[in-house]
Amino acid sequence: MKFNIIGKRYWWFLLSALIMVPGLISLAFQGFNLGIDFTGGTLLDLRFSKAVTVAEVRDVLHQYNLEGSTIQLATGADTGSSSDVFIRTKVLDESERVTVLSGFQEKLGAFDVLRVEKVGATIGSELTRQAVIALVISWVLMIIYITYRFEFTFAVSAIAALVHDIIVVLGLFSLLQREIDASFVAAILTIVGYSINDTIVIFDRVRENLKTHRKSESFQELVNRSIWQTMTRSIYTVLTVLFCAIALYYFGGETTKNFALALIIGFTSGAYSSIFNASPIWVTWKEWQERRRLQPKAKGAN
Repeated sequence: MKFNIIGKRYWWFLLSALIMVPGLISLAFQGFNLGIDFTGGTLLDLRFSKAVTVAEVRDVLHQYNLEGSTIQLATGADTGSSSDVFIRTKVLDESERVTVLSGFQEKLGAFDVLRVEKVGATIGSELTRQAVIALVISWVLMIIYITYRFEFTFAVSAIAALVHDIIVVLGLFSLLQREIDASFVAAILTIVGYSINDTIVIFDRVRENLKTHRKSESFQELVNRSIWQTMTRSIYTVLTVLFCAIALYYFGGETTKNFALALIIGFTSGAYSSIFNASPIWVTWKEWQERRRLQPKAKGAN
């Protein structure tokens, strides 16, 4: 007898709540650690007397807690090193800028400062608002499409699982105070695509089993059977993407760590919510509809 996942659904709902609530509290009182893509920063355009690599520049910045800065070598630097380097950091005041430049001279040798300027946020409040609107619109279109291909209850259950995944990622990044930048937005969109795909695979099997659904079999039994029929596929999929995301986190460099961490959290949450949230929500909704349908008959019998 396989483990009854649907029968324990209220425990899964409680576990999800225990994970989301601390994150929501952190979002309300602590907020995000916004990166320079949102807050703006200082742009340094430097020309060194000898070619330097991104790793060498980042090692110097690490001494001043600026290792998350964006570093770009001059166009055409195919060898991995260049004398012309563009650096974008958080906003530096005059003393901080002088200190950082002194560190470069001490560690990497002489250089010329071609340009120093403060720059505005590349992702302003207007663009952020448009991104949120686009995400909501995508959810509405998903609901319409899934309703057309399946039914409305499937669509809402799938979107509820998506909302769960996004809240988990946002909440943990707020709790950990990890930096939010443009790559984080890309990670969120990637997570949405992965999570909805994993959920649809399970729902597709539920729909197939509904065609041969016996009246003696409850919705809980049917969905539990469907989940276990797709469990191997779900495990293989999440392990594959997690291996890639973990490798990116450890070997991809400093600039991709937050992106990879968001993917790791989101993929894990997406696999969990597809199995333990989306399907149980659908079962709970269908059982409620069934009780509503049978209630008038029960009253008529009396």
